[in-house]
Amino acid sequence: MLIFGHKYIPSQVFYHIRSIDAIVHTPSNSTLLITFKEINLQLIEHCSKNRISFVLEVESIRDVIFAENLDAWGIVLCSQLAPSAQKIATEYMFDAKILCRVEQDEQIETMAYEGIDGVLFPEAVVKV
Repeated sequence: MLIFGHKYIPSQVFYHIRSIDAIVHTPSNSTLLITFKEINLQLIEHCSKNRISFVLEVESIRDVIFAENLDAWGIVLCSQLAPSAQKIATEYMFDAKILCRVEQDEQIETMAYEGIDGVLFPEAVVKV
């Protein structure tokens, strides 16, 4: 299981961006976090075309499927969607990792039992 943003585990940081212009304010080789919305499709396409690593934050199973097809490195979602999303990702052999947002250490164990690829604590996200 991948763990991002926990005080015990050194990990990469995700830069939450809202525009192509914001990319210049992130370190090179960083991973961008983009909210999956129609308004962000141009930003997602830009990242994909330029081989910029990104994860998509989604709100539905349909969006999980879109995120995989848009070449996201990871798919960030809430704990309620995580088990269903992980089952689909496993069934269809997604390349993207399923990352569940968590707030407390106890949630790591719950997500591990569900077979979730990774957890994302708030400390792993920097807003740009």
